[in-house]
Amino acid sequence: MVDTCLLLDIGLDDARFAAASERLLESRRRDGLLVCPVTFVELAPAFGGQAKPLEEFLFHLGIDYREDWTWADTRQSHAAWSHHVRKRRAKQAAKRPVAAVLIGAFASRFEGLLTRNAADFSSLHHGLRILEP
Repeated sequence: MVDTCLLLDIGLDDARFAAASERLLESRRRDGLLVCPVTFVELAPAFGGQAKPLEEFLFHLGIDYREDWTWADTRQSHAAWSHHVRKRRAKQAAKRPVAAVLIGAFASRFEGLLTRNAADFSSLHHGLRILEP
C-alpha cells in the first residue's frame, strides 16, 4: 500500500521528499503497489478533480488503484477509530484525520504501508508493517 503523502511528493516534485519517495516505491515495485480508495480521493485536488490524469499518473508509477473496499476494512476502521477517540478524549492521543484510520485499515489486508508519516499509522494500527523513505 502506498500512502497519499508519497504520491503527492512525487506528483508535486517536492524538493525535499520526492527523490526519497520515488526510491522507496521503486524498491517495493516488484512486490506490487496499490492505493486505498481513500488515497485516490485524497489525490483528487492535485489533479484538478480529473480522474483520468490521476489514473495515468498511478499507472505510470505501476500502482493499482482499483482494489475494492471490503466489509473487513470497515470493521477494522470502526475498531481503530473507536479506540483512537477514547484515547483522545482521555487526552492520551493527538488528533488524527479519519483518513489515516481508513488507509491504515485497508493496508492491514496487505503486506504493509509505505508512508513518511509512520507515527500517524502506528498509533492507530498496532502491528501494521510500515516502511518509510
